[in-house]
Amino acid sequence: MDKHFYLVSQLPTLFFDQKATITIKDFLGEAKKWMLRRDFKLLCRVNINDISIDKKGPKVWRQYRRFEYNLRDEVAKWRASTHGGDEYTPRSFPISILKEGTPLEIEKRLLRLRWNFIEELEKDHHFDLGRLILYFLKLQILRRLFRFQKEKGMEIYKSIISDTEIDISGREEIEDEIENNSNSG
Repeated sequence: MDKHFYLVSQLPTLFFDQKATITIKDFLGEAKKWMLRRDFKLLCRVNINDISIDKKGPKVWRQYRRFEYNLRDEVAKWRASTHGGDEYTPRSFPISILKEGTPLEIEKRLLRLRWNFIEELEKDHHFDLGRLILYFLKLQILRRLFRFQKEKGMEIYKSIISDTEIDISGREEIEDEIENNSNSG
């Protein structure tokens, strides 16, 4: 516990719309120095995308996984209802989160919803393993948030389209060559 106190007290504060001043690699490197081996191994398994509902791990980690599972379930039900002509209203968040804006804006609002849930859980965790788990989840949210780059995304999109065009024209050339060889033989 006293080692957790030192580790937590030296971590920089994280803010949703600001790039973290510590990387995940640096966080885990520092955590490895101060944590018990079994706690560190558990921390390394924490993943923002984990939606397993098993009873393993600290309570705070189970709470987050349950939240993530429910969030994804609500989003899936809403999306299915829009294709089926039904009207499904999520129970755990305002429907406007999903209905208004671009896909990127919607994704950012969903990340903010996760962030807010984590902040609620933090109120009960100060210098313990739970606090470190929640901090790690926040770092993962920030990494995802700051990977959204419109310009880079457009470059990747154009590259995929270009590669597809090359692939199609290259395939046509190969098909022509095969056809010519089969006609001459």
